Amino acid sequence: MSNDDLYRSKESNMATSLPETGFLRIADIVGRSATDIAPAIPGIIPVSKSTWWSGVRSGRYPQPTRALGERITAWRVEDIRALIERAAT
Repeated sequence: MSNDDLYRSKESNMATSLPETGFLRIADIVGRSATDIAPAIPGIIPVSKSTWWSGVRSGRYPQPTRALGERITAWRVEDIRALIERAAT
């Protein structure tokens, strides 16, 4: 199994573990390092925050929504699931 196949397999498993609907914050998408008081959160998409935001600006990644509040940035699970499916093909 090549690295690309392994990566696609991992993406597929992540896509199936996401809820059908809902919202994800940036830490849920790209992950977060462990701190003294909180464990690490593994990312769904293996990129840095700055790469993620650059991709959002360029249109490579989905646009966020402010549906949860004026100061809350989140992405629809459906949009992230579609992104993973596009990357797997």
